[in-house]
Amino acid sequence: MKSFQKSAISAVAVGLLTGLASASAFAEDAPAPEVSPITANVTVASNYIYRGLTQTNNKPAIQGGFDYAHESGFYVGNWNSSITWISDGYGGLGQGGHSVSAPLEMDFYAGFKKELIGEGFATDVGVLQYYYPTSGMPSSVSNATITANPISRQSSGTTPNTTELYAAQNFTFGPVTGFGKVSYAVTTLFGLQQSSGAFYPDLTANYDTGMFGVTLNAHVGYQYVPNNVTSSVAQVTGAGNPASMAGTYNASYADWKLGFTKDFGGGLSGTAYYTGTSAQKVGPYYVYATPNGGNQGRGNAVVALTKTF
Repeated sequence: MKSFQKSAISAVAVGLLTGLASASAFAEDAPAPEVSPITANVTVASNYIYRGLTQTNNKPAIQGGFDYAHESGFYVGNWNSSITWISDGYGGLGQGGHSVSAPLEMDFYAGFKKELIGEGFATDVGVLQYYYPTSGMPSSVSNATITANPISRQSSGTTPNTTELYAAQNFTFGPVTGFGKVSYAVTTLFGLQQSSGAFYPDLTANYDTGMFGVTLNAHVGYQYVPNNVTSSVAQVTGAGNPASMAGTYNASYADWKLGFTKDFGGGLSGTAYYTGTSAQKVGPYYVYATPNGGNQGRGNAVVALTKTF
């Protein structure tokens, strides 16, 4: 009886070990779970800053989009954000007396990204369409109105829809990653008259600290706009006081950003950064002005939380 029990136990033990070994071997040979080529993201931000300029009059924004990336290197995507800058620029001067409504920015892009140089050095080329659903926009605004009001630099009656071509080179050097990029507008740029041919070179660098999932971020860029508007208006009345507005409204400017990103895991990350620009003014008026006459490119601290699926 004991001998039989011992043999039975031994047989069971051998069988279990054999089964576990087989299961382990099967697990090692099993293919890794397939990664979906489609990703999505949603962001809540305290301010939407793009190329140094607030797009929401320094108010919060909700953002989100999706991307499809094929193993060949081809990708396509869409990204969206709440905005106010277009309606802010027009104020109440809409078509037929109606106010201008443009609450959304919709970006559509497609391109090709591949490590052509070597591992960690991806080359990226593509096209980006900025689309702004609008209503109430006037078909045109007189040049006199444009030169008399700096805020009209973004309310000239020119469509804000913009098409850009871009080329970027990503790089990796140990804990340092980033990219250099050039974007070129083949249409007018964000509603600025006669601004086709504008371009934006920029450089972004990130340093993985290796501590607590924190990465340091730095960015610098320069928005060149070929069209400078010269105003011959010597004086206007504002708040009861005359103020000189004569001069050239140069829409070109530099922008920069410093901050950090924190990876919380599970596709959740947060970022905090400070940004500023060299956006100019003519007399007391900014070329890129908020509804109250402030600077859209002023120094700003921004925090945001992003979830990636």
